[in-house]
Amino acid sequence: MIHGISHQRWIEHRHCARTEESLDRFWVSRGRSWEARACIWRLLMPSTRARSDSNRQRGRERLRWCVLARASCFEVSKFFRLSNVGVLLRLFTIRNRGRGMEVRSEGGIQVRCDKLPAPVIPRTRLQVWFIWVCSSILLWTCLVQLVTVGELWRPHFFERISNRLAHSDPLPLVIEETVRSPPPLLPTRNYTSNGFLKVSCNGGLNQMRAAICDMVTIARLLNLTLVVPELDKTSFWADPSNFEDIFDVRHFIDSLRDEVRIVRRLPKRYQQKYGYQPLRMPPVSWSNEKYYLEQILPLFSKHEVVHFNRTDARLANNGISLDLQRLRCRVNFQALRFTPQIEALGNKLVRLLQEKGSFVALHLRYEMDMLAFSGCTHGCTAEEAEELKRMRYAFPWWREKEIVAEERRSQGLCPLTPEETSLILQALGFDKDTQIYIASGEIYGSERRLAALRAAFPNICFSVELSEGENSKENVKKLHLDLEGVKKEMLLDPKELQQFHNHSSQMAALDFMVSIASNTFIPTYDGNMAKLVEGHRRYLGFKRTILLDRKRLVVLLDLHQNGTLSLKNFEVAVRLAHEKKMGQPSHRRVIVDKPKEEDYFYANPLECLCKQPDCDDLPGRGKRKSNEVSI
Repeated sequence: MIHGISHQRWIEHRHCARTEESLDRFWVSRGRSWEARACIWRLLMPSTRARSDSNRQRGRERLRWCVLARASCFEVSKFFRLSNVGVLLRLFTIRNRGRGMEVRSEGGIQVRCDKLPAPVIPRTRLQVWFIWVCSSILLWTCLVQLVTVGELWRPHFFERISNRLAHSDPLPLVIEETVRSPPPLLPTRNYTSNGFLKVSCNGGLNQMRAAICDMVTIARLLNLTLVVPELDKTSFWADPSNFEDIFDVRHFIDSLRDEVRIVRRLPKRYQQKYGYQPLRMPPVSWSNEKYYLEQILPLFSKHEVVHFNRTDARLANNGISLDLQRLRCRVNFQALRFTPQIEALGNKLVRLLQEKGSFVALHLRYEMDMLAFSGCTHGCTAEEAEELKRMRYAFPWWREKEIVAEERRSQGLCPLTPEETSLILQALGFDKDTQIYIASGEIYGSERRLAALRAAFPNICFSVELSEGENSKENVKKLHLDLEGVKKEMLLDPKELQQFHNHSSQMAALDFMVSIASNTFIPTYDGNMAKLVEGHRRYLGFKRTILLDRKRLVVLLDLHQNGTLSLKNFEVAVRLAHEKKMGQPSHRRVIVDKPKEEDYFYANPLECLCKQPDCDDLPGRGKRKSNEVSI
């Protein structure tokens, strides 16, 4: 006995005191609250309220257990590694029994303890990390689903984000853009789609433009869903631009929603990367409605997706219903709008030209690809003619290899040379001060071939692509104004045109805009750009467009150059030959079974220019040949 206390009780009190001190140090170091410390103390300390001999004989008195809910394994292990608390592990074994708990000592004496509600403690790092991962996965899944649904409902928000990311430029270009409010959306045409029409356009910008108009019309005729067309990236021009890089894709889809359903891409189950193989085929050229209804439409019952891999001139000029013809015009003149960046730069260029007065847009189609594929070498040296021939043979898809240049020229199938163009412009009455914008690529022969044109018309604004040579500091496209062959005033800063480098289709879009806005448009060859610009100028009010009669001009030029025809008589003959070739209203010439020789629909979209269905309100029907008809 020590002061009335048995030796055994004294030892127990010593263990309890040490345990309390250890628990205090542990929970203070862990930053736990005093309530938690008291709970643990009550867990391990024997109650002082029960002192009866019967309780001492039964072993320990009943303990009040305070359970900490969701305690981390790490903290428990740290807790039981304490030296003094280790005694308790040897003293007690804890086991659940029903609603209570038992504490079993080494002596075999059992003490039943009741459970108490556990307080909630903060989550551990592992739980927080797990919740964060699950939340992130859930958010990303919702975002992907939102974008997928958004493609169907066409939200403007995601489109702007994707366009800005796709067109990010290390050198940002600030261009004044006219902020136009979007027009109200047209009501959607409800119809059961017969399938998806995928198209891959071929050719240059203007050939693809006409093809897009035809494909929209075919999709409307067959009640198809049109996928946004793919542009040609493998032809001679090798322009990597996509549809949305040149045209305003949002406006294209919204402006035609009352006629045809257009989607940006095929659903995943119809994409080739997921194993689906669509039917690939080129439709027959110059086909009418009957061909598409009887031969193309049944294909969609077997193949839900049909891919047209060639689209040039696949719809006839004539014999098409009035509604479909006007739809072709609507796509061409309204739906196919250039991107805001191209329109802003084109409008700026037009404004700078108009500030200097009226100007002529000259489509001088004297470029290397044109000369090589047409076989026209008039005015070229022997080395240049051989180079053009090698280029023609280098492209296997160009079927015609052996071409007689002079025969082609006499038939009017060759573009006029820069020297011939200079004489024609003077004969038509253009003086030396006329401002001329040359809408073309790099002129073959460069300055040597342009010398005569410069001497006659020094006020020339033209677009050239600088070649990598001794006099070239940077290989970018520039627009500049040459005055008297010496002074050069930059119309546009080279940085403004840097985005068009190696993008010939985007550069052609600028030339298209300037040609549309010019006071006079003169093409030296009737290619796709010349025809589409001619039709667009007719649509804008029959603006002056001089259509050169090359077959007649070749004869007059040869007579004048060999001295047979004087300069005065030459000028009179040239003017008389073009009196009725100034873009006046006229009926479209139709040649039965010869669609390539008749007037092109997009050069004279008559159905869109007159009010009456038969266009009898247009003057100038005139006489026709026996094998020609007029609509």
